[in-house]
Amino acid sequence: MPVPFDVLKDLAPTGKLRAALNMSNIVLVQKDPATGQPCGITPELARELALRLGVPVEFVIFPAAGKVFEALKSGVWDIAFLAIEPVRAAEIDFTAPYVLIEGTYMVRKDSALQTIDDVDRAGVRIAVGKGSAYDLYLTRTLKHATLVRAPSGDGAIEQFLADNLEVAAGVKQPIAAYVKSHPGVGVIEQRVMAIEQAMGTPRARYQGREAAPRYLAAFVEEMKASGFVADALKRSNQPDAAVAPPAGK
Repeated sequence: MPVPFDVLKDLAPTGKLRAALNMSNIVLVQKDPATGQPCGITPELARELALRLGVPVEFVIFPAAGKVFEALKSGVWDIAFLAIEPVRAAEIDFTAPYVLIEGTYMVRKDSALQTIDDVDRAGVRIAVGKGSAYDLYLTRTLKHATLVRAPSGDGAIEQFLADNLEVAAGVKQPIAAYVKSHPGVGVIEQRVMAIEQAMGTPRARYQGREAAPRYLAAFVEEMKASGFVADALKRSNQPDAAVAPPAGK
């Protein structure tokens, strides 16, 4: 079906769809080893949306989720793929989530910290990627432990090791992959948080107009219901990521 002109104008004001990609989240986006181009669930969603809008897609690459949010006011992207968080939602109009992933903790194998509750203690330092979903969540919820912010999720692991910190927080899949090849560290198996990954657009752009956010919300629901999201996750070998339920469920 033809896309209404006001939706096209608000979602792709430059004549192309500029999609922000957070390259640090390997669940959502990877790099094709053959072409070097982004692949995975978020690039696939962006390409499909651009196809429906009838415009080319341009990927705007960022090293971390916090950098995507910091770039919001510069107007360099039209859509982003970020975890829903209250701080972000004040400035980004989010759809319902399309994927659910887990946040977890990494500790050293000889650590006395064995459960999630053990971590929130005075003197415990937790490395996080600055501005990440788990940084924002832990900032709200921790009462005693201290956050040590690195530029990205990968940087958080590096800081955890370099500064001999007690804990590193992050997305489950990259942490599990790191632990698999580094026998001196382990994962606390309990889930720290469920990370709701959604599509978002800049609130300031719409000034009360709701056609574009409504269109994007319906697009995400269709992508979940049709199996597009599930198939994209399979193609990118992300079996631990779950397709989010329909909005409101």
